[in-house]
Amino acid sequence: MSGSEAERLKDGGLGEGAFQALQALMMLAEPERAAQLYEELGSAQRERIQKEAAQSPAQERQRLAEVMRQARDFAGAARMLNGCGAEGLVAELYVQGGQYVDAAEAYLRAGQAERAAAAFERGGALERALEVYRGLGSREPMAQCLVRLGRPYEAAMLYRELGQSHAEVEALGSVPAGDPRHLESVLRMCKLLDAEGFTRRALALLADTLRGSETARADPALATEKARLLRRMGMDAEAEAVIARLPASAAAPEANGYGYLKAIPIFGELSLDDMKDLYRVARQVLIPAGAVLLEKGAQGVGLFVLLEGTVEVYSGSEPDARLLNTLGPGAYLGEISLVQDAPVSAQVRARTAVRALRITRAGFQHYLDTHEAAALRIFRLFTQNLAARVRALST
Repeated sequence: MSGSEAERLKDGGLGEGAFQALQALMMLAEPERAAQLYEELGSAQRERIQKEAAQSPAQERQRLAEVMRQARDFAGAARMLNGCGAEGLVAELYVQGGQYVDAAEAYLRAGQAERAAAAFERGGALERALEVYRGLGSREPMAQCLVRLGRPYEAAMLYRELGQSHAEVEALGSVPAGDPRHLESVLRMCKLLDAEGFTRRALALLADTLRGSETARADPALATEKARLLRRMGMDAEAEAVIARLPASAAAPEANGYGYLKAIPIFGELSLDDMKDLYRVARQVLIPAGAVLLEKGAQGVGLFVLLEGTVEVYSGSEPDARLLNTLGPGAYLGEISLVQDAPVSAQVRARTAVRALRITRAGFQHYLDTHEAAALRIFRLFTQNLAARVRALST
């Protein structure tokens, strides 16, 4: 094609011949020049090209899709490839173009249901995501969707089935006071908190509920539970009046992992909702004394946040390895492995029995895939912290 023809195309003069002009460049094996020309067209011309090309054979549409991809019209390239039998590529192009719901539909056509569900969730189509997760039997992502849909009680029931008591407590805590299942939720939370050693927190929660609701004060199950908790605290019958006078600040929660997780630097800019979602990804694990949490040289297995007990950090696994540090509740290990595929730099062994929160790499990756704004904040802070470490080492 001559220079004058190219100029006419850019000026809008070719009209119906725009697609033919691009075809000529593609036939001459000049996709980069074709992409540049496509970039310089107006939106109306691009739409006209796409409409004209939609009637062309699959091979021509594939060539044009590559030109559009190079021009960074990812969504247009995806539409051009529809029906060409490349649904996986179509989905990836839609993702690059930020059209996650369209990507999810393409993933479904490609038989990639898990990726489809994550894309629906990322695109805000939570009901569709829930439907796909339900078909997959993926109960934990279902629960996360239910929380985001404002259906925390249903989410709590799933967390109960999964045995994730801390996540169940978080979900139950979101059941609003006007919900007919609110008092049932409070009762269940009290039992769970007490079972995890947070009897004072459970008693304060119950006392607050009783003060704020006539219906709650008339509920015999709540009164029975309050009596049980008072006995657990070693308090006599007169203590009921004392608990009723406690200010809300007396219900300060014991460290249950959420505060520890929130304090980790790379999570320092997460919103409340994103932080709560991340906490629900974590699972409590019990590690016996002497067990190895992290093996030097092995691939990282995710993040550990210590809740109870202590661990020792050694320079290696050999018998004469140097003890580098001893860590207790609130310490965290392995956060780098969440965002970087690198070997562990030290060996970590449980000095005592340890209770910890654990977030696996797979669970964290799903969280990033479905929380785009949170992912950007985490990676930005991770980069800043890594740069600070490098500067510290260099000096």
